Amino acid sequence: MTSTTTATPLSTGARRKLVLALALPVIAENLLEALMQVVDSYLVSGLGDEALAGVGGALQVLFFLLAVLGSLSIGVSVLVSQVFGAGDLPGVARLARQALLLTAVLSVPVAILGYLLAGPVIGLFGMDAEVARIATSYLKVTMATIVVLVGLYTAGGVLRGIGDTRSPMLITALANVLNVVLAYALIHGSFGLPALGAVGSAWGTFIARAIALALMLALLVKGRNGVSIRGRGWRLGGDTSARIWKISAPAVLEQVLTSGAFLFLAAVIAHLGTASLAAHRVVQNAMSIFFLTGIGFSTAAMVLVGQSVGAQRIHDGVAALRLATRWAVGALAVQAVVVLVFAPQIMGLFADDPSVIGPGADALRMLALAQPFWAVLFVQSAGVRGTGNTRWPLVVTGSGMVVMVLLSYLAMRAGGGLGLTWSTGLVVVPVVGALHWWRFRRTVADRPAPPAGATGPHPDTQEVSP
Repeated sequence: MTSTTTATPLSTGARRKLVLALALPVIAENLLEALMQVVDSYLVSGLGDEALAGVGGALQVLFFLLAVLGSLSIGVSVLVSQVFGAGDLPGVARLARQALLLTAVLSVPVAILGYLLAGPVIGLFGMDAEVARIATSYLKVTMATIVVLVGLYTAGGVLRGIGDTRSPMLITALANVLNVVLAYALIHGSFGLPALGAVGSAWGTFIARAIALALMLALLVKGRNGVSIRGRGWRLGGDTSARIWKISAPAVLEQVLTSGAFLFLAAVIAHLGTASLAAHRVVQNAMSIFFLTGIGFSTAAMVLVGQSVGAQRIHDGVAALRLATRWAVGALAVQAVVVLVFAPQIMGLFADDPSVIGPGADALRMLALAQPFWAVLFVQSAGVRGTGNTRWPLVVTGSGMVVMVLLSYLAMRAGGGLGLTWSTGLVVVPVVGALHWWRFRRTVADRPAPPAGATGPHPDTQEVSP
């Protein structure tokens, strides 16, 4: 490995504290965010399988759009962490302002089109009439409020890029409490609020997240870690906007491929019946929780690698990535054992129909067996992104997920159930994770050292890969 600086590297203890200080709040924040969806699904499940399946179908569409638009925050976090690591605080502020403007410009048209096309899009799933009605109503509400959701991702991405993962965690905790109260009240008509049924959970979540976004923006205006979005630069365009789009575009395309593949899978499963779609939705809820630890450590790794690039201390980033990978693999392996043992009980928390619990438990077990490999994929791909290379994850992860879903489709066509459908991850995910591991090692080994006595960022902090 080529050294990139003569500065004394951080001690192992210091690296451990940095990784944990970033990762643990992200894990907690993501847990709280996932719990918002889990709570909504739990509350809606009391209305019956049709309501659960309808909300699940609508959320699948929403997750696709949020994954695509929200992936802007990946590029934002990478650039912010690199520029912050280089000590250019005014540059970080410019990036933050441009990122928030891009979020608004891109998400508003999507929200309008999504609202108008909600019915035809849900129609593609081939759902039963009542399920489709619930899904369409739910999707219209969430589409009309997608600007808030994407803005929340972008603001959080800026804060994480400057090393503040605690504030998004605390704000998300508050939003979670508000969501529980509002969703319950608007579903059942409590506390003087109207009874809206399943769509009430969508309104409750929107209000809670709108409050969270207002708090995050207020925090950025006030300033965190020397960075404030006050001042000039609220005009979209210029070199800063181009830099954000250059590094974010591959991340957006990656999410189009990945989320599009899973959206296709959900559409296929919907044709198997309401019970299968409801089970699939519960499995995805569980997956969103099981992966939180891996995603938390991957976020920490991406930020620390990015900051090490900007500060010309890449050896610190390499060591942080190694620690994050070990902890993520260990944590997800422990979770896998729990899921393997208690899969039926986990499904039973969200459904009491044996036709939902049985197939869902089989799928959960297959998902559990692949969890350690997912940990490697998450953290190593984050390390590659931290160097500024978002094109490699686009090609490798995007194509890998497409292959996995195609294999799942073939398994279903051959008469396989949900368990066999989800087992394809055991074939694809280890290969994708290994490719990311190889790419990061090659990037670091081939990166040239800066001139003797150089300070500040690497000549091209947007991409240090060869």
